[in-house]
Amino acid sequence: MTKALPVTEIIRHGVITEKSVALQNTPAAGTGRIVPRYTFRVALEANKFQIRQAVEQMFGVKVVKVNVMRMPGKRHTIRSRKGYFHSEPRPWKKAIVTLAEGSTIPELQA
Repeated sequence: MTKALPVTEIIRHGVITEKSVALQNTPAAGTGRIVPRYTFRVALEANKFQIRQAVEQMFGVKVVKVNVMRMPGKRHTIRSRKGYFHSEPRPWKKAIVTLAEGSTIPELQA
């Protein structure tokens, strides 16, 4: 059984990149209607049901679908006078949330 996380810990922050902004305005396959999709960085322990509840509580919107993927961490190498140092890769989880037609999250509009 997973422990319950607070809503503010499930959703870390919204991701605004060129690709995520393009998802907000892309029509759904087959219908031609624009269905808004938003990208969030979420806790590694969170599952789809927790993410759905957190987005609905925080933003007051209806969530239709949640896609989740784990992103691999990147290892960084730092060169200094004392030699090379390597940092540990930190993996993270990304969630793409599809909202009901006509609903938006104005805080993440680009």
